[in-house]
Amino acid sequence: MQRLEGEQTLMRIFVGESDRHHNKPLYKVLLELFRDKKFAGATVLRGVAGFGANSVLRSDRLLCLSQNLPLVIEVVDTEEKIENILPQLDGMLQGGMITLEKARVIHYKN
Repeated sequence: MQRLEGEQTLMRIFVGESDRHHNKPLYKVLLELFRDKKFAGATVLRGVAGFGANSVLRSDRLLCLSQNLPLVIEVVDTEEKIENILPQLDGMLQGGMITLEKARVIHYKN
């Protein structure tokens, strides 16, 4: 098992809860992809409110819009692994945004 410590890359993928890829929720497809490619880990965070490029406010307080809350998928791994997956993500995301940043990783293991 690969142990990640020190400076790695944090990728954040910003999408909507209703975004889909081949009729499946996009966030689930992305999690499966990262697991299949043996990434160190990935987490999906559900936002309580947000807006994207179209400036439409999505909030858990607005009943009619609550089906498309913002999601952030966070993935940490080596820069090489993150860079190698980006072309595949290009074909999966119809909107949203990806950010990359350096992260200092301290790995705890059971």
